[in-house]
Amino acid sequence: MDESRPAPGEPRVLSNVQRIAKLEDDQLAARSTGERIAGMVTRAAGTSAFAVAHLVWFTVWILVNVGIVRDLEPFDPFPFSLLTLIVSLEAIFLSLWILISQNQMTRQAERRAHLDLQINLLTEQESTATLRIVQRIAQHLTRQAERGGAENPGHLADGGAAAGRHDSVLT
Repeated sequence: MDESRPAPGEPRVLSNVQRIAKLEDDQLAARSTGERIAGMVTRAAGTSAFAVAHLVWFTVWILVNVGIVRDLEPFDPFPFSLLTLIVSLEAIFLSLWILISQNQMTRQAERRAHLDLQINLLTEQESTATLRIVQRIAQHLTRQAERGGAENPGHLADGGAAAGRHDSVLT
């Protein structure tokens, strides 16, 4: 097979892939500012660097405020009310950004599911059409075999030749 020529249906497949990629790009471009910020915050908060930074922050905060670090004056003595307030506010806002991001991902997943449904329906239609063609070929070859069976009992031994003779009938 000549590899410089596209396979049958390849341009259509490439076109469909490009259309889907364009839909994805359009969806990303259509996001609101809040959705973009939510995506950035969610991506940053979901990293090990974020967890390590918090671990360091909490450790330093506690060490300073229990008086272990002698050069710094404690500013939030035990039970660390200021730290509790800051962490609570951070948790509230992180939760909100994550919910916004999840809602956006849900909408995107629903659009993809709808596209999958459309593709599956088209595939079913194509499969049904192919099965009908195969059924017509089988019926045609059966009629041919019944007509010519007595005169030439071995006429179906060469399937390629039989198919070649009947191409014009089916088109």
